[in-house]
Order: sequence, then structure tokens, then C-alpha cells
Amino acid sequence: MTTTRRTGVVIGPDFDFMGLAVTSPFVVANRYAGAALYDIHLLSERGGPIRSGLGPDVATEPLGDPAPFDTLLVAAGIGIPQTSPVLADHLRAAARSTRRVAGLCLGAFMLGDAGLLDGRRATTHWHFAPQFRARYPACRLDIDRIYVVDGTIWTSAGMSAAIDLAVGMIEHDHGRDLAVSVARGLVMERRRAGGQAQHSAFLDLDARTDRIQAVLAYARRNLHLPLTTEALAAVACLSPRQFTRLFRAETGASPAKAVERIRLEAAKLMLEQSRLPVEEIARETGFANRERMRRAFLRAYGAGPRSVRLGASPVAAL
Repeated sequence: MTTTRRTGVVIGPDFDFMGLAVTSPFVVANRYAGAALYDIHLLSERGGPIRSGLGPDVATEPLGDPAPFDTLLVAAGIGIPQTSPVLADHLRAAARSTRRVAGLCLGAFMLGDAGLLDGRRATTHWHFAPQFRARYPACRLDIDRIYVVDGTIWTSAGMSAAIDLAVGMIEHDHGRDLAVSVARGLVMERRRAGGQAQHSAFLDLDARTDRIQAVLAYARRNLHLPLTTEALAAVACLSPRQFTRLFRAETGASPAKAVERIRLEAAKLMLEQSRLPVEEIARETGFANRERMRRAFLRAYGAGPRSVRLGASPVAAL
């Protein structure tokens, strides 16, 4: 018999529509499973229409009794939210009666206002880390994570990270196969587990033209290859000199430095999310051997691969 998990998404005035994207993975999971795994409800303090930051209203139900809910997710707008005493009381009650409570992006501030993050690990949008640390000194903020799970409390980073959090919940509830199917159905470039950093080498190396973007995509797909400047220039159909000049102009880095950053990010992710031997990860990501990878990690992170693996978030195991 299929268990339907009643899931509430709490929104308030001036919420951002991106916050509602967290519902999509659950809807897709229902479709692929052919069963009502999740029953989604949009909630607000008093119910009725709630005005979004863009203007259009969204119909909501009043908060009511949190006990019937399996999961409660709290969304916010693009600024630090104001948490009313009514909502703070409701979140505290939900933490006692529901299986899990999640703060999406700046929704983590609402959990903090309710006292739910004291003594716990959490994350939020990197831009608001100073304000978060000042307001909730008893919380161990892990700003270098896409999402964090500490017991029954989940928190996510920027708005899009809520989708990764939702897929993580689906994996926790129903296994990896369904979570992967949902990620594919949503055309996610890749599933980002909680241990992945908020900053991506691909965002930092954002290229303007399709030619250089294609080179970066090629590099990521073929990290096990040497990826010399000459080989990458051939992918771009340019001479090495032309390619190096164009690549640096678009990304601000040399091809060699960019490749090392991509290798480092891939290796760090494998260390955090798998139990593969360090030597094998070094080969898979193109470092050739563990000593070369160790030196690159020390330059980039100030710690070797083993230290990075030991410090990885337990969320990656979910």
C-alpha cells in the first residue's frame, strides 16, 4: 500500500515564484511512480490569496494544525523575511509533530527566528551569511553547501537549491532510482547532493559564446583525457594561440587553470559522495596520481583529499 506524504509549502507576502519550484520534483515523482506519493498544499498564515513579489496572487490554505503533515517547507522572497509570532509558534509546533521541516533559501531565517536552528548545522544563501551568523550565533552555518540535513531539520542555499533538496527528500523516502528519474524528468544538468559547494567552477568560468561553452562541456565529459591546450583548441576549431586568447577573454583564466578548477570540483564531489579510493578518483578526474591531486587540493582548499572526505557532509550519504 502506497503511503501519501502530506507536504505543506508555507509562503508569505512578496514570496518569490522560484520558491514554488520546490513542488515540481514531488509532482514529477507522483507521475513516475504512478501513485500519489506526495500531496502538496500551499499554506500561509491566514490563508486566501497571497501577493507574490511579481504581483500575481496565489491561493493558499491557512496554516491550521501542523500534525497532519509529514513535511513542512518554508519559502521566502529575495530579502530577509519577517517572521510573525504566529508563524514562529507554528514552526515550533511543526518541529514536534511533523517528520521534517525545511527552510528554503532565506526561509532558513524563519526557522532561526523560531529557535529551531540552535545547536544545529544549517545553510542559506551565501550572500546573507553575515546577517545569518549575527542573528543565530548558536547555529553552525555551513555556507559551502547546497543543502544541509541535521536530524529533522533541512535547509537549502539559493532558490534553485530547493529543487536539489526536494530531490534529496525523494531519494531519502523512495530510493535513488526514483530520485534519478525525477532529476532526468526535470532536465537537471546533474543531481547536486547536499555536500556540493554553492559556488560552481562552471559559473565562475561562464563563457559568452557557444564555442567556448562547448569546450568547457567537452572538458567536463572527458576529464580522464590529458586536455591539453592543443586538444581543446581543436575542439574549438581554432589555432592554440587564437583559442588561448579567446578563452582567457571570455573566462578570465587560462585553459590550463580552468581545466584544473574543473578537475578539482569533480574530484571534490566524488570524494564527498562516493567511497571510491583516492587513487581511482585521481585517475578518473585526470590528475594521473594521488600525489598530483593532493598538491592541487592543498593549493585550492588548504587541505588534502582525505581531509576533504572526512569533512564531507553526511547528507551526501542519503
